[in-house]
Amino acid sequence: MTEALARSAPALDRGVLDLAARAMSCALRQPGAALRPRTLSVIDFSRPSTEPRLWVFDLERPGLLFEEWVAHGRNTGGNMATAFSNRSGSYMSSLGGFQTQETYVGANGYSLRLRGLEPGFNDLARERAIVIHGAPYVNPLVAGTQGRLGRSLGCPAVRPAVARELIDSISDGSFMFAYFPDEEWLEKSALLADDCGTLQQAMAASAARPREQGAEYLFQEMALPD
Repeated sequence: MTEALARSAPALDRGVLDLAARAMSCALRQPGAALRPRTLSVIDFSRPSTEPRLWVFDLERPGLLFEEWVAHGRNTGGNMATAFSNRSGSYMSSLGGFQTQETYVGANGYSLRLRGLEPGFNDLARERAIVIHGAPYVNPLVAGTQGRLGRSLGCPAVRPAVARELIDSISDGSFMFAYFPDEEWLEKSALLADDCGTLQQAMAASAARPREQGAEYLFQEMALPD
């Protein structure tokens, strides 16, 4: 199947697609996995924000559904992403594998919640209100004049014109993979480990760790772009 996906998206680096497929396969093998991946979404944050760097693939009829621009967090970088975080209030994007969850209507309109599957790298995504939503600052025409796409508070925001259709195509249990050649993440990612069976223990340890007090307020989405 990966070959068919690669042929449908020649602009996507094949190595990144292979990592995404590997991570999804690992996540699916975990006991009690809630993934029901009809689609695979891949973000390549090593590419400039002025270029399309989000690909959504149909896994039931292998092929490309979307090739889109996507924002990164304001503290993740300018046109090029340079830094990532799992910390609340960092206003940075997070790396790794995510499970898409439910849709809702919030401050940024129709949105999609995400559950981070990688302890230490993105497992606070839901508490941080890292969601997919449409945003007017995701405008490739403006990006061409100002030298970068508008930035979020950490969310992978997309163009309003495609937001609802894209969200509906990937909601409720599909897999999303956000890539950057970050050495620590590539070395320590449970989803990319040779023996991904260790992920269950890592997730259990993460669940036992106390959460930041008052993190739920982040669902109010103080999403002011710059």
